[in-house]
Amino acid sequence: MKVDMSYFPKDFLLGAATAAHQVEGNNTQSDFWAMEQVPGSMFKEPSLDCVGHYHRYREDIDLLAGAGLNAYRFSIEWARIQPDKDSFDQKEIDHYRDMLGYCREKSVEPIVTMHHFSSPKWLIQEGGWEAESTADYFARYCERLARELGGDLEYVCTINEANMGLQIAKIAARHMAVMKNNLQVGLNSEQGEGGGMEAIMSRMKAAGEAFGMDPRNIQDFLKPRTREGDRLIMEAHEKGRDAMKAVYPHLKTGVTLSLHDIQALAGGEQNAEAEQEDEFLHYLPFLRKDDFIGVQNYTRSVFGPGGAVPPRKDAELTLGNYEFYPEALENVIRFVNKHTALPIIVTENGCATGDDSRRIEFLRRALAGVKNCVDDGLPVKGYCCWSLLDNFEWQQGFAITFGLIAVDRKTQRRLPRASLEFLGSYRNK
Repeated sequence: MKVDMSYFPKDFLLGAATAAHQVEGNNTQSDFWAMEQVPGSMFKEPSLDCVGHYHRYREDIDLLAGAGLNAYRFSIEWARIQPDKDSFDQKEIDHYRDMLGYCREKSVEPIVTMHHFSSPKWLIQEGGWEAESTADYFARYCERLARELGGDLEYVCTINEANMGLQIAKIAARHMAVMKNNLQVGLNSEQGEGGGMEAIMSRMKAAGEAFGMDPRNIQDFLKPRTREGDRLIMEAHEKGRDAMKAVYPHLKTGVTLSLHDIQALAGGEQNAEAEQEDEFLHYLPFLRKDDFIGVQNYTRSVFGPGGAVPPRKDAELTLGNYEFYPEALENVIRFVNKHTALPIIVTENGCATGDDSRRIEFLRRALAGVKNCVDDGLPVKGYCCWSLLDNFEWQQGFAITFGLIAVDRKTQRRLPRASLEFLGSYRNK
């Protein structure tokens, strides 16, 4: 399907996203690598060579640009840059410099994320994401990279889905409430980047074994977050943002948040409003000095008088057990814009499926919603589909396929899907 090339403004950023640990391979200094290697780990499989993006990024950027896309959101892996607390690896800094340069060579705007879930092992041993020291460590890392790479950057996301730990904490709390009341509710179907309750518990077990510590004392990024830890995450965002802009004031910086289209059934309005406060509204004070907000959305959440309501039994579900509901994105963009005038970049939105025709349908309907927002004058500056490549979906391994490009992991051969060309057609002549 070809689309009128004027579908989006000429300067609209249209592209795809990845995260370093999910595509690069051999991220041996990270906390996730350590947890994946534990014998009997509940990770379905380790990342290992992953899909080899570390060595094949030029090929992958060629495919993205060749489809007509003009933006690539990717993350820099902190564990590679700073393998121990007191040293920075110049070779790894230069690797990401090369990635940025190649994007520019192919007329692709890089949108760089400084932290996307995985952290250096040493950071976890220093107290992780509930320690006061972490914000300063993060700011030091951000400042160093700004000095090294800031001249090649324009858009920088500090922290990916800064609200994820709090969302996981709520899943855990709902699970405990169910157990207390001896109810049989399938909370393991509650999926997100963090996964369901089984994923939470198994991740904690693996972390304890990997670091030789009581798992209750290990604070990786995807562990259920306390309210104090939630504040510390946003303090890290602010300090990282300010450190980078002190070096290069031209940088456009922001944080990304995982946001659901929160809907209320009759009698569920109060529960929906409480969820909106927790998931988004209480973060607004931390965004006042930001230049944009990264919106990440995959589905909706429905609330009734008793709380969250699961999808109807006849609802179409994706491989990640999300309800197939691409209209959620437009609703989320409008909700965000109602509460902040910040420019919006959709930094993640997509569909995990084994049927690429359903991915295309998801994109068609999601992008129609984005277009409605643009036509109404909302400050939507870009859209990045998750994901450019099939990748390592954390606890669930490689079985959950989001990619516009499939990968034969035996040969690492790239197999572009029709959805890649479809997305590119929104810009192609």
